[in-house]
Amino acid sequence: MPRKIFVNLPIKDMAKSKAFFTSLGFGFNPQFTNDQGACMVVSDDIFVMLLVEPFFQTFIKKPISDATKATEVLVCLSCESRAEVDELVAKARAAGGTVPNDPQDHGFMYGHGFEDLDGHVWELAYMDMAAVPPTP
Repeated sequence: MPRKIFVNLPIKDMAKSKAFFTSLGFGFNPQFTNDQGACMVVSDDIFVMLLVEPFFQTFIKKPISDATKATEVLVCLSCESRAEVDELVAKARAAGGTVPNDPQDHGFMYGHGFEDLDGHVWELAYMDMAAVPPTP
């Protein structure tokens, strides 16, 4: 059985966060979604739990990091193509996210990213495995 990953992120506003990620094409599992947390489905094995800050705080003893001021983690998602990378960044920008960096093109690998409404950094990457340089 493949291992699954559940990334937990603190958010300020459930309705705004759900609308933001829905506009990027992500869905939510209603079985694990309520006004305190929402289970965003990235793939069959990857989920992001969007947890309103007071609820998120019940899982930790340290203070919640302010992702608009400091970065604790970069969430990176693979994409099927360069076009998908660019489309998701454009959708994020249109939905109120920010785009702090220019795209990076390394030939075999192309990446770009955005910050969501709470400042969490989402990197998007496409890699053409046929073009990966051979190991020396």
